[in-house]
Amino acid sequence: MDALSDVLSIFRVSSTLSSRFEGRGAWAFRFPAYSHIKFGGVLAGRFHLWIEDARPPITLEEGDFYMLTSGQPFCSASDPSRSPLDGPQVYRSIRSNDGVVRYQGDCAEHYPAVSLASGRFTFEDDVNEILLRHLPPIIHLRRNDAGTTALSLLLDLLKDEVSEMQPGAEVAQSSLAALVLVNVLRAYLKVTPSPPGWLGALADPRIGKVLSLMHGRPGERWTVDQLASVANMSRTAFSTHFRRLVGNPPLDYLNQWRMTVARTALRHSEESLVDIAERIGYQSDTAFSIAFKRWSGQSPGRFRTQSRMAAPPKDEHPPRAL
Repeated sequence: MDALSDVLSIFRVSSTLSSRFEGRGAWAFRFPAYSHIKFGGVLAGRFHLWIEDARPPITLEEGDFYMLTSGQPFCSASDPSRSPLDGPQVYRSIRSNDGVVRYQGDCAEHYPAVSLASGRFTFEDDVNEILLRHLPPIIHLRRNDAGTTALSLLLDLLKDEVSEMQPGAEVAQSSLAALVLVNVLRAYLKVTPSPPGWLGALADPRIGKVLSLMHGRPGERWTVDQLASVANMSRTAFSTHFRRLVGNPPLDYLNQWRMTVARTALRHSEESLVDIAERIGYQSDTAFSIAFKRWSGQSPGRFRTQSRMAAPPKDEHPPRAL
């Protein structure tokens, strides 16, 4: 499994295609702070999008995709000069039985009709440190950008799925939304020269190879010298380059990843502490327990118990791993 798939699987991404919006005339909405990631695709027309108190707006046209990553309040509009209305309140008041939000503004003859499909991704664990911290608050991918061919095909499928409720719609929409996340991140890497942070590190041929090994074999007793050799770099050059791209020294990142794998196993499996310890490179469950408590502030057993107590009832749908 590649490092991106590994991270998204570990963080158990839940994807929801939550809204179809059709707007005519002049309109502007404000949306409050949110958790994790929001996304959308322009099915028809054109509109403007911006983070609150940050200008100028981004203009999105038919075939474009966007992803909001910072959690900050944001606004969308056909006319960004208008004072925005409360988006959630308006949406709730006019949402039709088929789930589509249809808004009729004034001066319809001066604005193109707009149709959007939007949704959100939530993550079971905190992904700010690894995945979100270095992303721009808005990722805008134009329909003709490199790497967006798959997104164009997905947009056609999204259009069909949100046009009317069909058998299996919930599963189909969730799966499509998950594909959107992966392909937006892929396309972002292709159109962004040397992006900062973890995603940029994945795109680096030397550090990306090391990250894949760390993720694929976390139980290996890696040394900095071994990892530098994999990258075909000197120890000093490798350590400096890794820290610059990823934000942590190599072995600190490896320990963080091991603890993340352990936390997921404790929360979702019946795997014994001995087996978890061996899988992530500890010689005994005692050594693992000491390291886990130092990292999380709790013993593995206490963490497991509290996670199970806080878990949703079994009849609820669990998050879908990508």
